[in-house]
This record gives sequence, structure tokens and C-alpha cells, in this order.
Amino acid sequence: MRQYRNLAAGFAILVLVSVQWAFPQRTQLKPGRNLFSPQQDVELGRQVAQDAEQKLPMLNDSRVDDYLNRLGKKLAANAPGEKYPYQFKCVNDASINAFALPGGFLYVNRGTIEAADNEAELAGVIGHEIGHVALRHGTNQATKQYLAQFPLAILGGVLGSNSFGSILAQMGTAFTLNSVLLKYSRNDERQADLLGAQILYDSGYDPRYLATFFDKLETRQRGSDFFSSHPNPENRIQTINAEISRLGPGNAGGTNNSADFRKIQQRLKSLPPAPEAGSIQDQGRDSGVRSQGRPARPSSRYQGFSVDNMNVRHPDNWEAFGESRAFTLAPRGGIVESGNAEALAYGAIMSVYQPSSGSRPGLKEASDQLVRELQSSNSAMRLSNDRGQIRVDGQPALSRIFINNSPLSGREMDWMVTVLRPEGLVYFIFVAPEQEFGDYQRAFEEILDSVRFK
Repeated sequence: MRQYRNLAAGFAILVLVSVQWAFPQRTQLKPGRNLFSPQQDVELGRQVAQDAEQKLPMLNDSRVDDYLNRLGKKLAANAPGEKYPYQFKCVNDASINAFALPGGFLYVNRGTIEAADNEAELAGVIGHEIGHVALRHGTNQATKQYLAQFPLAILGGVLGSNSFGSILAQMGTAFTLNSVLLKYSRNDERQADLLGAQILYDSGYDPRYLATFFDKLETRQRGSDFFSSHPNPENRIQTINAEISRLGPGNAGGTNNSADFRKIQQRLKSLPPAPEAGSIQDQGRDSGVRSQGRPARPSSRYQGFSVDNMNVRHPDNWEAFGESRAFTLAPRGGIVESGNAEALAYGAIMSVYQPSSGSRPGLKEASDQLVRELQSSNSAMRLSNDRGQIRVDGQPALSRIFINNSPLSGREMDWMVTVLRPEGLVYFIFVAPEQEFGDYQRAFEEILDSVRFK
């Protein structure tokens, strides 16, 4: 009897080794660097979702949304990492697209549901979007942009317990498909493909339908906005199929359709046609400070804005973003796209810089440290005019003008004013293109004169 047990055990080990050899371990994926907590992902996603639903043509059909929620939550139950409060809604847009906001707020275009041949294809798209959420791609991209654009705010210790609002202040939170929260890299897309295949497999679907749906989109590009908002990684189909081979015994006999899916497609056919493809881009376009074109001149009317360490006034046709110890003031069109990030072309920023440890430096030494930090990450920045000492709210300050490259091309002028305070070196940077700086100088001076420290 013992001999048979030993043979059985040996056979089991042989089978296990054979299976592991035949099905290599699935690709291990994990989120990248992130300044946000998972709870802040949810807070940010909920905030942007409210804006999105005011701008987009939501279908608002309870039967369709209920179906998407049942399907989506079934898939999300097999997503790794944080268990976000996922919710799924349908956008009444005929184009083939879907997007996910941080924290689990997912939107599927009506055209995507209508284009799917079966539930597994639709599940593949949703699984892909869940992959972006689970891997925290939105706030990872926001982190990369913030660290690249505002390194001094990081050095200045802004990322404390009240840092969330400070980061959002610099980025803004208005919904747009061009938002940094939805600007995924090709590697992000590859990771979402891999995790989407894993989620489909673990949810009982045949993961090959994820590949077939993308293959369908690649062959019919027209009418699909998916690739315009999701960069298409190289060898996408081959990469997905390679991952499927690592997942274990195939789910070829798994779910690929359902009566509920067919009913929802029939339901959509019974409704008035969706708006023309592309409305998600038209209605989701940012109408706030992130727009192209030259801003209007600063208004002569001013309004107040308050943060932890000061009160300030700004033109009433500008917007203010911020809390804690960092804020941005900018007109419509003042923040522009620059490469894969966004940059301030017109307006002002304030933050707090912590000089290097050691004996407490004076105003000039601390200001010189700040300038060296700025120039180390921006070699084009050079001093144009040292205006010497001025006063801000009665306190000594240094005023300097720098010339720098503008994100609009050409050159810009950066007026830097620094004040040494108990919380650190408070600095203001007023920005405008070199040829237009004179048009903004009076507004910049009015803002600075209005500063009242707390």
C-alpha cells in the first residue's frame, strides 16, 4: 500500500511540475511610485467624476448602468491590490471608448457595448480599464508630472499631511480626456492589457476575447476613439496572447456571452441613436484654465483667496487653486500642454522652500539656494535683473527677474520674490512670455501688494 502511495505522490509531483513547465507564472505587476494614498485616489476620482458627469452625455438608463455594475464588480472582485468602491456608468456616445478615473470610477461608451460581439469582449475592455485603476496609473502619471514640474515644492516639504490639496492645486481637477489622469504611457497600456487578461481568466471568461476585441479595433480604426486616448503598445495582440499562455489551463470553455448582455444590446437598439462619435472629446474638453490660445488681459477687479499662511487678492478673471502652503493663480489659457506634461505660461505660483539643514541661513543665502535648485533642473534659466531688496507686507524680500524658455516657445520672464518666514523661504514666481510681461506687470504687482501673512 505504501508503495502505491509513493507512486501516487510521485505522479502528483510530476503532474505539478509538468503544469508549471507548460504554464509559466503569470506576469507580476505592481503600481509605480505615487505621492497619493489609495484613499486619495478615491477622493480625487470622485471629485473628477462629478465634473465628468456634468460635461459628458450620460445615458442615465438604470437598466444599462445596473448591468455594467454587475459585470464590472464581478471583474473588479478579481483585481489585485486595493479594493476600491468601483462604479460603472454608460456614456451616450456612439464612439468606441471607455475610461477609468482613479479610485474606481469607470465609464463605458454606448458604442463599445454595441460593437462587442459578446459579453467576453465587453468584459475585456472593462477589465483593461480596471487594470488602470488597480495599478494606479492615473495618480502615478500625476505624480510624475508633479515631481517634474514642481520639484521645489517637494523639497520644501509641501507633501505633509495637508499635501493633497497642494498637489491638486498645481494640477487642477477639471475633467478632460487630455487630463494627466488619463494620459497613460504605452507601458501603462501594456500593463493594463496583461492585468485585464488575468482578470478575465480569474473571472471565468475566455481571455482570448480581450485580444480579439483589440484586433477588431485595429482593423476597423474608423469610429474608434479608443486608441486616441489609449496609446497602442507595440505587438499588443501577441503580448496578450503570450500572457494567456502563462495563465494555466485555458478558459476556452469559459463564459463568452450571457442572456443579460443580449438583453442590454436589444435595450440600446430600442433607444434613440447615440450622438455622433467624438462627443466625448467635445464635451469632455477642458474649458478651464487649461486651454489653448492667448488669455484675456487681467481684469481690474480683484477677489480674495486664502491659504494657511497668507491672504492674497487676484484678478477676478483668474482662477486660484491651492491650500496649505502652495497655490497657483492663472487665467483661462494660462496653463498649457508642454510635451507630456502641463506648464504655467501666464500667472503666478507660491510655495515654501526649506533651505538645506544647518545654521539658519539669511534671506540672501536661502534665496541663492533656491535659485541653484531651480537652475539645476532648468539650465535655460538665467538671471536678467537683480532688483535687490523690496518689502512684502512690511517684511524684507528680494526681487529678481529671470529669463527662461517658455512652454509656448520663445522666452518668458520669471519675476521671483522671496521672503524669509518662520515656515521657510516663501517664494512667489510671476510668469508671462517676454514680449507680454509688461501687459501683466501691473497685475503681478497688485497681487504682491495684496499679500498679508498670517
